[in-house]
Amino acid sequence: MAVELDVIAKETGRNKSDIVKESLGEFLWENRFRRMKKRLSPKAKAAGYVTDDDVFKAIS
Repeated sequence: MAVELDVIAKETGRNKSDIVKESLGEFLWENRFRRMKKRLSPKAKAAGYVTDDDVFKAIS
């Protein structure tokens, strides 16, 4: 991973610390999203929201 990080830093002109901070932020956001989805999906299904179309129809 260190070699790949070095390559990305050189290609983008960004420092490694900023790349790692951004990557960690994206990882944490995705983790929060997945936990929330896992918690809310059963409630949504119980309310009749099974597909993306169901949600779209409800908000349109």
